[in-house]
Amino acid sequence: MESVLQLYNTASRSKQPFVPQSAERVTMYVCGPTVYNRVHIGNARPAVIFDTLYRLLKQRHGRVDYARNITDIDDKIIQAAAANNESTAALTARYTQAYFDDMAALNNLPPPIVPLATDHLAEMIALVAQLIDSGHAYVAQSHVLFDVESMANYGALSGRSLDEMLAGARVEVASYKRHPGDFVLWKPSSAEQPGWQSPWGRGRPGWHLECSAMIEKHLGTTIDIHGGGQDLIFPHHENEIAQSCCAHGGQPLANFWLHNGFINIDGEKMSKSLGNFKTVEELLTLYRGEVLRYALLAAHYRSEANFSGDLLEQAQSSLDSLYTALRSAADVPAQPFAVAASAGYAALCDDLNTPAALGELHRLARLLNSCADDAKPAAKGELLAVAELLGLLDCDPEQWFTAARFEGAISAEQIEALIAERGAAKQAREFARADQIRQQLLDAGVVLEDSRTGTSWRRE
Repeated sequence: MESVLQLYNTASRSKQPFVPQSAERVTMYVCGPTVYNRVHIGNARPAVIFDTLYRLLKQRHGRVDYARNITDIDDKIIQAAAANNESTAALTARYTQAYFDDMAALNNLPPPIVPLATDHLAEMIALVAQLIDSGHAYVAQSHVLFDVESMANYGALSGRSLDEMLAGARVEVASYKRHPGDFVLWKPSSAEQPGWQSPWGRGRPGWHLECSAMIEKHLGTTIDIHGGGQDLIFPHHENEIAQSCCAHGGQPLANFWLHNGFINIDGEKMSKSLGNFKTVEELLTLYRGEVLRYALLAAHYRSEANFSGDLLEQAQSSLDSLYTALRSAADVPAQPFAVAASAGYAALCDDLNTPAALGELHRLARLLNSCADDAKPAAKGELLAVAELLGLLDCDPEQWFTAARFEGAISAEQIEALIAERGAAKQAREFARADQIRQQLLDAGVVLEDSRTGTSWRRE
């Protein structure tokens, strides 16, 4: 019997069986990046987590309409473009492509729907008009604001009252707000700022508005799953709910809300002020994307993850172990395997328990190493099937051990040349030189393995 999929719903604060609204498709929306610079490893965590969920949902339900947006209009974008003396369009195009490249390097499947905020201005303006007409928004000094007191259960997702949300806030409250918690739906743009014509003057949307409009256009009024980082629960997701529910007669925006935990760097909260801000681009110069992905999956998605050099080295070693098993069984054909019957699949169905699923990969690798020859095809098939759900082990095992792992690493051609020189030195009985070459390669992270048939090599 196929495992029941249980997911922790932030809205109910409990694990619940997941049943989509429609047998025809699953709808899922995940908040993507604001593209004004290279993304950091914290931005990569939700991409990897929800890519894993996307893979699992596709296996279970077939069609998954998965949208991950690009926020390409925002005050931070305007400021960054001005600092670079370039247009916002040029800046966002560059960093959008950089985001796609970084996420592909982490073995994320491209979502079938990637909406850009700037392509949805008409939908945003229409949504604002609905909120004004229904009495949930008002115009003040060329701004349109959502009236938080007009929604009886505002704050239900985060579990906080209006007073609690405002407690300790050190933000100067605009005089035109009816309530300090009212948030901007539309704001005016100066002549130098990007702007679009609207019934309330030339301006641009508020951040929260963008996602509500894109969800409605591409996925519908109520979706199955809405995901993102824990930091988005308030105010972003709380305000998305307010906009969408109030514009649609109280219908829920999403039936399940999933949030991943924060990432710490070497035990400290990641921040630019602490100087421990790690971009995916920087990390990819030191480790392969698959190593970063494994490290991100090593902790349960709802827990805080401590990202460190030790964790990355452990991830590298773990993948080496898995690829060693596949390398030793390179001539064994993988038997097709119904992955829903595996313990790894069952682990993922338990609120995406990726640590348990990774443990199952290692159990299957040990089985592949030790089982009888006639059992190896089944063991290899199951190992690869579970790995595919996790987005791992898609590299050729031989290439895994021989390809350069980071920029600046010694190339395969250089390695082969040194091995040939070492062989010539041994034939000339220049053993000191041969040992020197072996050590030179070892220092470069290359291990030589001599046998009767010749010398093979692998990277550490």
